[in-house]
Amino acid sequence: MAGKEIQEMKGSEGGARRRRRWAIAVHGGAGVDPKLPLEKQAQAEKILARCLQLGVAALRSNLAAVDVVELVVRELETDPFFNSGRGSALTRKGTVEMEASIMDGQRRRCGAVSGVTTVKNPISLARLVMDRSPHSYLAFHGAEQFAREQGVETVENAYFVTEDNAEMLRLAKEAGSILFDYRVPMAAGCRAEAAAGEMNSLPLSVYAAETVGCVAVDTQGRCAAATSTGGLMNKMEGRIGDSPLIGAGTYACKACAVSCTGEGEAIIRSTLARDVAALMEYKGLSLDGAVQYAIKERLDEGKAGLIAVSSDGDVACGFNCVGMFRAYATEDGLFHVGIWD
Repeated sequence: MAGKEIQEMKGSEGGARRRRRWAIAVHGGAGVDPKLPLEKQAQAEKILARCLQLGVAALRSNLAAVDVVELVVRELETDPFFNSGRGSALTRKGTVEMEASIMDGQRRRCGAVSGVTTVKNPISLARLVMDRSPHSYLAFHGAEQFAREQGVETVENAYFVTEDNAEMLRLAKEAGSILFDYRVPMAAGCRAEAAAGEMNSLPLSVYAAETVGCVAVDTQGRCAAATSTGGLMNKMEGRIGDSPLIGAGTYACKACAVSCTGEGEAIIRSTLARDVAALMEYKGLSLDGAVQYAIKERLDEGKAGLIAVSSDGDVACGFNCVGMFRAYATEDGLFHVGIWD
């Protein structure tokens, strides 16, 4: 074969390698009450499907993965059904302290914020921290000041508070407990235990820690992840969970992108998102193999779930509780929206 022909073949193969399959996954929290009313299930699935379609359309239009995950999580933050942005969980003082993070796996760039009280879309502030600041993480007063400097949209803290959340905070205070599931109406037995101050004895599977997240890989093989939450109902002021912590609730690299949800303290201890990537990088596991191993072996007694995509266009999810609000799609035609195992 002539040298010119060899060079042309190499160029063609290189181009084929650069053109990857896109994939995307979205979650709305892990740990779902098995008695979740059917109308609530349908509402959750409708929101997830809408956000998934938004992300799919963006990927088909060749938007970069990091732009796609920000776009989708902004949409989730705007809808009060899940625990992020408007509709976030309330602190014990009845205020909202939100947190979010985003990571671009191509160069492992990241941005995160915590203790945000007036920023309408915390995920976009996290993106600005990544793109326009010399830092990776800003919190509380510093994050709010940076938001004002960048001219992002802000609102009064009352904008984020819903009637449902105010009622669940009241129940949490009566129970003297921190509630994971503040969106699902409690059954009579649960209400009795709450009144008796015994909510902490209930497993997380009764609750729904409804953090939101999105992971995507574009046709260039670039992976990105974004996660946003209001945290736990009746949490102490200043509490920070896994969602803004790179390597715990969010991680992206050249191999994959991961977004986690569930018991934040357990996810932090296990560095769950980073472990998925490490299992792929150092043990050579497939994406699904890494996800399942991390969920089964790294959480100890904690309850959590995660979504992930690989640079090859694979998608995987895993959870060790009753259910996880999730949706995913691939360029190969896979499209799934679900809640239960």
